[in-house]
Amino acid sequence: MTSVLRVVVVDDQDLVRAGFVALLSGVDDLRVVGEAGQGEEAVRIIRATQPDVVLMDVRMPVVDGIEATRRISADPTCAGTRVVMLTTFGLDEYVFGALRAGAVGFLLKDTPPEELLCAVRLAAAGDALLSPSITRRLIEVFAATSPGPSTPPTPEPELTEREHDVLLLVAHGLSNSDIAARLHIGVATVKTYVSRLLMKLDATARVHLVIHAYESGLLGSTRHQR
Repeated sequence: MTSVLRVVVVDDQDLVRAGFVALLSGVDDLRVVGEAGQGEEAVRIIRATQPDVVLMDVRMPVVDGIEATRRISADPTCAGTRVVMLTTFGLDEYVFGALRAGAVGFLLKDTPPEELLCAVRLAAAGDALLSPSITRRLIEVFAATSPGPSTPPTPEPELTEREHDVLLLVAHGLSNSDIAARLHIGVATVKTYVSRLLMKLDATARVHLVIHAYESGLLGSTRHQR
């Protein structure tokens, strides 16, 4: 029997929020367990319901989505909750702030319904959330706008050749199944490598892993590329 994923929807526009709730409520494997119109209320509801996934609007009055995400990420009781940001504006400074605050990715509000439902499921599973094209744009814009480190970087852990290969494919937005096919290994093995990378690079999600690796220069290395 398929397990039901629990979702909280946060958006300050009532009509938009109602649309997301109706969409999510229309499928058997997703259940909306809460909704909120602003960040402070969202944090309270998320702490009480501990959902699998939160769809979080970026721009809200008083407490915005970034601050709400930061509070959720810092709360040990919400460790199993993954936050997906909703934005109208695509790749802007709000998105990068959200990712740094602990969000696992972002979706445009005009994302087709089936893609949004798929993204919720992927976020809960810890798999690739951003499409390859969006991931490339994310990295390119991040690299162009991110300020240089204010302190000397700490030594990075040594990666094996296979870990480096997996990291590069994650950076291009490939899912676990796509990586498995590309490297001719099992999906379970890919999951193991991704888990090791998250632990080694002290990252909490795939997007954070890529950003961390990019900031540290790991993605600029060609020592294991063929």
